[in-house]
Amino acid sequence: MDNIDKKLLNLVQNGLPVESRPFLTIGEKLGITEEEVINRLEKLKRETFIRRIGGIFDSKKLGYVSTLCAISVPEKRIEDVSKIINKYEEVTHNYIRNHHYNMWFTIIAQSKEKIDEVIRDIKSKAEINRIINLPSVKLFKIRATFHINGG
Repeated sequence: MDNIDKKLLNLVQNGLPVESRPFLTIGEKLGITEEEVINRLEKLKRETFIRRIGGIFDSKKLGYVSTLCAISVPEKRIEDVSKIINKYEEVTHNYIRNHHYNMWFTIIAQSKEKIDEVIRDIKSKAEINRIINLPSVKLFKIRATFHINGG
């Protein structure tokens, strides 16, 4: 990763310009072409420096509800259970933790009933007896921006 890649990462994590050719504008800031910006972003994504580029929406304002879930999964079943959970479009994150409840995931859906349905389905398919359901009571949103040194 060179200095232009680092500068590019610093720019795009704060959002893309809302205009018809955002990569052209970014390229002008970096002194490179629009095509080079796109190529560099594709390369950074392939190399897993970038997980995704896309919009972030306020799900509550759109009428959705969310919850954080925790389960205890035997070490030998982690891969299989994670594949089951990750198949649900309502699941937005899924993490392994160093704890008795070692798998934590979030569900966002159009209703509490839909969340309950997804949880029941996961329990059944993954053969998990207990899922701790921790619906959000109050949101404390933080913004994480990482300054890439050299950029």
